[in-house]
Amino acid sequence: MARKKTITRDQILKAAYEVVATEGFTRFTARNIAAKMKCSTQPIYLEFKNMDDLKSALISQIYDYLATEVFPIERRGDIIVDLTLNYIGFANKEKRLYRALYLEEYGGGDSMQQFSFDLFVKSVKKEPKYSELSTDELQSLHTGVWIVATGLAALMSSGIIHPTEDQIAKLMTETVDNILSRDTPIDITYK
Repeated sequence: MARKKTITRDQILKAAYEVVATEGFTRFTARNIAAKMKCSTQPIYLEFKNMDDLKSALISQIYDYLATEVFPIERRGDIIVDLTLNYIGFANKEKRLYRALYLEEYGGGDSMQQFSFDLFVKSVKKEPKYSELSTDELQSLHTGVWIVATGLAALMSSGIIHPTEDQIAKLMTETVDNILSRDTPIDITYK
């Protein structure tokens, strides 16, 4: 008779999340996840083909969390300012997870960049004042906003700067206005 599974897929994903949220993707190993669950690595490999499969499932779960719980919170009534404030809030509240996803070499990488761009475009296009922007203008707007927001998030989560929400909102509004008034789009190639 086959043994009954005692460790579920959800439990493995929860333990994987805890490892990444506290230690980053550099510690994302079967042994570290199993240690978090106080078991062997066998249940992990019974549920997932390999660690890449587990990482993919975890990243998907994190994307869902960010898209439904973090980024859509309305704060100021301007979607770009709100996205930025929520992004910075996430960086300050969940410092290690933020760094793991957005700053570490083995984090979300290209898929994190694509997720962020797609979410940005989907959100921004709902706003009448941005709905007519071309693909190039949206790309340029995302790139400029992304650079400023990531700089603020990294500096704030490290405790180096402490701007108020009003100061951040003003900076982001000025950034958006400056980007949209440019004759040529910002063209920075991602990896």
